[in-house]
Amino acid sequence: MTENRIETVIARSDRSEPASVFRSLADIVYASDDFGQVYAAVCRSTPLLVTGCDHASLMLREGGRLVTAAASDEVAAQIDEFERELEEGPCVDALNDETVYMDADLLDGSPWPRLAARVLAETPVRGMAGFRLVAENRTVGALNLFSDTTHGLCQKSIDEAILLASFVSVTLLAAHERRNAVSLRDGLRSNREIGKAVGLMMAFHQIGDDEAFALLRKASQDMNLKLADVARHVVDHHNARK
Repeated sequence: MTENRIETVIARSDRSEPASVFRSLADIVYASDDFGQVYAAVCRSTPLLVTGCDHASLMLREGGRLVTAAASDEVAAQIDEFERELEEGPCVDALNDETVYMDADLLDGSPWPRLAARVLAETPVRGMAGFRLVAENRTVGALNLFSDTTHGLCQKSIDEAILLASFVSVTLLAAHERRNAVSLRDGLRSNREIGKAVGLMMAFHQIGDDEAFALLRKASQDMNLKLADVARHVVDHHNARK
């Protein structure tokens, strides 16, 4: 699904009816193989779904790093960068705890004083919150909400964001399972190609399977290509001669 298509789906959803936005998001999840676009759609939809939210981001753990998988705009992405640089904030805390972290009024002190100072000085944001995301019983990231209004984020915002975070967690699990399925499918396809190529080389050179595989591997190294790609070339060449 293209980015323009995602924007169209979101635009057509009924902004006054959250269920309509959720249905649109579900359509995007099931229709798209590009989960980067899905994450972007989630972040762009969050201000429609959560009371008082003006900006949103999705920060995920990748290896030992925290990365912004998507953001509704530059403001959200910038605050994520502040959190990584300062190693403090609602996202960082949400990743390390089950509790929802929120500061509805950055002007009235903050649990994250260094972050609050940067946010107040460089962005219009005056309140922020982080919600843990879990997939396969692991904390994999956090959904971050930002409000340009003091006390714009409230208890209603928390309830709505918890529901949205649950949806995002399911989306992350779907992404993981789909990628695993794609990897398995690609692996099986590659193995079949390698098997065909070994058989063709055994027949052509009158050699055993170990020798044929060794020839393929040497060609892979010499050509700086993956073994599966070399095997595909061998099979394609054979088919072209038929």
